[in-house]
Amino acid sequence: MPMWRVTAFIGENIIVFETRYEGLWMNCFRQANIRMQCKVYDSLLALPPDLQAARGLMCCALALGGVGLLISILGLQCTACIRDNDRAKRTVLIVAGSMILGACVCVVIPVSWTGHTIIRDFYNPLLIDAQRRELGEALYIGWVSSAFLFAGGCMFCCCNVKEDKRQDKYMYSRNSPSQYMSYAPQPQYQPQYQPQYQPQPLQRQPSSSSYPRSNHYPSRYPSER
Repeated sequence: MPMWRVTAFIGENIIVFETRYEGLWMNCFRQANIRMQCKVYDSLLALPPDLQAARGLMCCALALGGVGLLISILGLQCTACIRDNDRAKRTVLIVAGSMILGACVCVVIPVSWTGHTIIRDFYNPLLIDAQRRELGEALYIGWVSSAFLFAGGCMFCCCNVKEDKRQDKYMYSRNSPSQYMSYAPQPQYQPQYQPQYQPQPLQRQPSSSSYPRSNHYPSRYPSER
């Protein structure tokens, strides 16, 4: 789609009956009541830097979006791939969502860059009216496409990240036969014998004094004098 830059009909240029379209891969001309004629760019190095970057980024966006779409099909619940592993399906969808978000970035950068260049040159007083361009239909389609890619990538990533944070829930079917899992026998716990605490009798230690202790008690009999 070559409608990235379109001839601006302003000033004296309004009498010109020729419309020029500039795209990523070709230039097209359309005159009154004549079909469009397009010509591919002769040299890649002669292109402006924004057009060269737009080519590479749009190719990356196409690759990331296509691969992300194919990967997301594997992670859907209706597919037979990775049927018994819900966590793996969520991981696949998160990877697909990340690739789609990358495609969104690769689309919005060249589209916005080209739009900024067109608006800057349009208000440049050093350019004549024949050199001014307007925003083409391809830029609006690119902005809308990047919005859809952003919404789809966020849905794949955010919804599955919330499910990973929840606790795993196991669903048992009523009609499915019960399955038992055998466990290795565990050794029985045997408490070790511990003797009860028995208090030791207190031993009277000898006095540290070297002199014998003399105890005086009052006599019951009167003393004779």
